[in-house]
Amino acid sequence: MALKPAAVAPTSSELEIEAARLADKGLAGLGYRDEELERAARLTWRINRLKKEQRAVIPAHVYQRPEILLGVADLVGDSYRLAKLCADADAKSIIFCGVRFMAETAKILSPDKEVLLPAPEAGCSLSESISAADVRALKKKHPGAPVAVYINTTAAVKAECDVVVTSANAPKILRKLFAEHEQVIFAPDAMMGKNLAKELGKKLGEELIIWEGTCIVHNNFDATSVEFYRKMYPGVKILAHFECTPALTSVVDYIGGTGDMMKWVADHKSSSYMLITECGLGDLARTKFPDKVFVPMCRLCPHMKSVTLERVLSALESPSAAQRIDVPAAVAARALRPIQRMFELSEDKASS
Repeated sequence: MALKPAAVAPTSSELEIEAARLADKGLAGLGYRDEELERAARLTWRINRLKKEQRAVIPAHVYQRPEILLGVADLVGDSYRLAKLCADADAKSIIFCGVRFMAETAKILSPDKEVLLPAPEAGCSLSESISAADVRALKKKHPGAPVAVYINTTAAVKAECDVVVTSANAPKILRKLFAEHEQVIFAPDAMMGKNLAKELGKKLGEELIIWEGTCIVHNNFDATSVEFYRKMYPGVKILAHFECTPALTSVVDYIGGTGDMMKWVADHKSSSYMLITECGLGDLARTKFPDKVFVPMCRLCPHMKSVTLERVLSALESPSAAQRIDVPAAVAARALRPIQRMFELSEDKASS
């Protein structure tokens, strides 16, 4: 029987041990003071106790707050990794620390699990930039062209497409689509679409049809500041997310998804690194690579940062109707196939 929420509270000794655990995990190195560690520890202790009692799993996107990533998350990664891990998780419920489209994807892949989104208002400028009707109009205008949509889309939009992609696997999947088609539709991230056109050598508007959606975080980085930072930090290696503008990605050392960026840092030696993306990745990188120097140039995502430990705890103790994620069966069935197609194409399991 699960403990009653009122009974779940740490003793002073347990609180001290939990605060020390959080400090050792990396929060102290990120500047958390003793009182902040104690505040977080009171919550993380209760969350970790309750999730075991309830057989709940907590996936967290790399853009989440450090106290969530290091304190309560069972699964940490980018959209692709979390989609795979959630599907395989042995749990009764999923408390998704991310945004709505991610929780919807988890529900599509795990229809028998309860999926809760601690911050139900957590949206995404990309997913909100396109509707299912928009996709149908694109298909009507470009008949025969396969539709690849970024994972940052609603379940209803995914249901209208041929394959879902992430920033990590988009180049590989689009190459396979172009091997069989002269024209491909990619939506909704216009900046990512332009970067893909350049990388694949395809003509925008003719071979690669894109949608004019943008990420409120990545669309606002200033390419002109890169030269300044290179002078300030000689030898710095600058990495940018695929969602940044082509003007910026053309002057950095590497472009890719969050998982790609972390791997690049792990595989290379440099005097310093700059990760041009949401600030959460930089926090995670500093804890994962404590001996490496990271130059800050990031922006906060208000949607990602709307998830807090308090809201995670509320989803475990007394979830509201708004926190429960439900995808209509008909939509989920249609959206599942392009997600599975993504796994097949990205892992070379697709039939010819």
